[in-house]
Amino acid sequence: MTFSISRRSLLAAAAATPIAGHSLARQSQPVLRNPLVRQRADAQIFRHRDGNYYMTGSVPEYDRLVLRRSPTLAGLSGAREVVLWRHLANGPLSGFIWAPELHLIDGRWIMYFAAGPSGGGEDVFRIRTYAIACDGNDPMTDRWSLLGQLQTPWDTFTLDSTSFVHRRTRYLCWAQREPGIETNSNLYLAPLATPLTLARAPVRLSVPTLDWEIQGFKVNEAPALLERHGRLFLTYSASATDARYCMGMLTAHADEDIMRADSWSKSPVPVFKTSEAHHIYGPGHNSFTVDEHGRDMLVYHARDYAQIKGDPLFDPNRHTRVQPIHYRADGTPDFGEPLANGIVRLS
Repeated sequence: MTFSISRRSLLAAAAATPIAGHSLARQSQPVLRNPLVRQRADAQIFRHRDGNYYMTGSVPEYDRLVLRRSPTLAGLSGAREVVLWRHLANGPLSGFIWAPELHLIDGRWIMYFAAGPSGGGEDVFRIRTYAIACDGNDPMTDRWSLLGQLQTPWDTFTLDSTSFVHRRTRYLCWAQREPGIETNSNLYLAPLATPLTLARAPVRLSVPTLDWEIQGFKVNEAPALLERHGRLFLTYSASATDARYCMGMLTAHADEDIMRADSWSKSPVPVFKTSEAHHIYGPGHNSFTVDEHGRDMLVYHARDYAQIKGDPLFDPNRHTRVQPIHYRADGTPDFGEPLANGIVRLS
């Protein structure tokens, strides 16, 4: 909750129509609708250079890492999903598994995810970031194995790692609780030496301080990068995971030193939030992709209702949704408001 290929032929079905005793084969393209995939939160979708779309996300049981692919964005809705890895029987990776992200790093498929131990109580939220690696070239069919734990300066709550390449340097951006700062999670950035080790000390990019970032919990999490028009737009999610969940955005000029916190400016208001009019609640944990024509698309999860019984994390109905991104005259993205359920209009 990419970017060198990460964070990224036509699928057709023949339908036979009887006409005067004959069959006419007619091709139909899947129609893009929301929700795109039900009960998949923290969704990451990207279009890979092989022409396929890949999608992963959190499952309601938080017990496995999954992946699906399709030649079309709409086709992800009914695409076959494979299980890459399951949580362990005991130990630090035996509990919740959250927020996977798939990346191709130095020619190898890597999937980051957050995991904690089982056993109940507060210990299940001893969440740390890990990665699995694919032993072959096909992430859908080849074997995956545990690579290890991400090494950061603090052994604290850590999740939502995303990776991107900027000016030939690969970076990792993630959410973590830093000792001495009374928040649930802040955003950090560092170049990578290996998929699990940092090349230098991280910079703290953002701490939740604004009113809309601290509703229920003090949260900045789920970073995702969109580089357009000479700028880097780093979106993130804030507040509790109910209808108050929303997206913020940090912006930096592409020619600045992105490892300086003062190179980034924070939007003073959410850039994407609940739409009462469209009955879409708590949009967030987004990623970015493009449609088949190369148009930028926002990927996010949200619910169809506001009232939740019990802990929002255990409500299964955060569905994956997509919609086009528009741009203002100054080149900044305009995400608008979450679209209502139904056909996604791209014009």
